[in-house]
Amino acid sequence: MPAKDLFHQEVRHALEKEGWIVTHDPLHIELPDIEVYIDLGADRLLAAERESQKIAVEIKTFLGTSTLFEFHIAVGQFVNYRFLLNKIEPNRKLYLAVPVETYETFFRRETVQEMVQAHCLKLAIYNPDMEVIEQWRE
Repeated sequence: MPAKDLFHQEVRHALEKEGWIVTHDPLHIELPDIEVYIDLGADRLLAAERESQKIAVEIKTFLGTSTLFEFHIAVGQFVNYRFLLNKIEPNRKLYLAVPVETYETFFRRETVQEMVQAHCLKLAIYNPDMEVIEQWRE
């Protein structure tokens, strides 16, 4: 099983504060020829619709020396995880959890926004100090 990201617990607490029930920590996806672990799986009951909303969250810290390199890795991982998740749980949406500081300084760049849009990345922008999700971007 892979190591947890530095802000794993902070993101988990942020989700729980919003009413998400963490059902998988990590969410294990196993196919006959490949297996992966997405950091978190969570459900939330939508009372008006009487059904649940399901998400998976891949947490990234972006604390390395090159944010662009980490972005390349995160996008590749996200695209592959989304493909595999769609094979077994097509109704579960995948989000990339990004620290608010990285979002404000890197993800707001025009070219990065275009890449996020081109790859249809869903973002959960979190504040690790406050343990909250500040924005959900689809």
